[in-house]
Amino acid sequence: MDSLLNRYRNVTVLLLVIFAQLILLAYQVKSNQDVRLIRVWAVSAVTPLARLIESLRSGTVRLAENYVFLHNLRQENREIRKEVGRLKIENQYLKSQLETADRVKALSAFQSNNPSRMAAARVIGTGTGANSRVVFIDRGSRGGVAAGMAVITPDGIVGKVTAAYPTASQVLLITDPTFKAGVISQQHRVHGTVRGLGYNSCDVYYIQNEEQVEPGERFFTAGDDGVFPKGLPVGTVTAVREGNPFKEVLLAPSGFQGALEEVLVVLEGVHQPIPEQSVASTEVHLQPPAPPSGQEEEAPAVPGAKPNAGTDADRLRERYKSIGEAQGHRFGEGQPGSKPPDFNLKPEDSAAKPAKPPAEGQTAPPAKPEPVP
Repeated sequence: MDSLLNRYRNVTVLLLVIFAQLILLAYQVKSNQDVRLIRVWAVSAVTPLARLIESLRSGTVRLAENYVFLHNLRQENREIRKEVGRLKIENQYLKSQLETADRVKALSAFQSNNPSRMAAARVIGTGTGANSRVVFIDRGSRGGVAAGMAVITPDGIVGKVTAAYPTASQVLLITDPTFKAGVISQQHRVHGTVRGLGYNSCDVYYIQNEEQVEPGERFFTAGDDGVFPKGLPVGTVTAVREGNPFKEVLLAPSGFQGALEEVLVVLEGVHQPIPEQSVASTEVHLQPPAPPSGQEEEAPAVPGAKPNAGTDADRLRERYKSIGEAQGHRFGEGQPGSKPPDFNLKPEDSAAKPAKPPAEGQTAPPAKPEPVP
């Protein structure tokens, strides 16, 4: 049997192929399909591989595109950050220039309205040391600045020039412990000497405990130290305590309310009076009270009286006066022992009732002229 199969092996394979082909043709005719089965099998076998290859290709392309996009986006983000940083710096610069312009404008307005001759200067540096109370300004002896001149702002005094160089000057601030200046209070006109405490505060000493100084009171320069002209604001009292031997008065310098950048150097000072303290008006306007209900119908009209004039007391006084006049009585002219008028009567009843003749020794009051219609 084996030898028979081996002898007709080719024929057997051919018959099997032909038989399989006939079966497939029969299946294709039965299923009514125009596509060959071999093509269907081939496409079915190749489709997963083609899908895998397409997935790899699209993923690679997408990855490359994302890399390029992210690279460009990162570069664009870096440029945007640089632009934002530049705009921030420009904004801060413009804001600083605007604030400087406002301060310069305020200095110019104060300088033009003040009789003293002044020169504007800018603070360019501070002294060395953590507790330094010295600054340098960009105006020196070439600009007319000399040692001993006052340095102020529109808010108050700042210090005095201790050294003048050709192009710069050294200024000792009011907060320095070695600073001294004569001051006077605004309300009680108490004299004293202001000195620095080494930080942003000052005190006023040489004030007797008997003298009156209140918190919130302002101090001005007294003009007796030869540096500051009279009438410049110094500061506001923050605390007052009894001391030994002098009263302890703490002062908040008004010249350091903002950043110390632009100042004025007083070249020629002119003394000014201490401004009077403004007192709030205590006058209060009150509307007249409303008349009681029905008073307009009950209250009779009084000849010559002003209706609803003044307060209730004024209206009652006018009523009593009209009753007295109707009964022939004049207030302030009656003799001692004379009968007072009857205030229980109404003005029209008093006018209808004849007046009694005057007693012996008394003169009759002159008749009241009738009002001309």
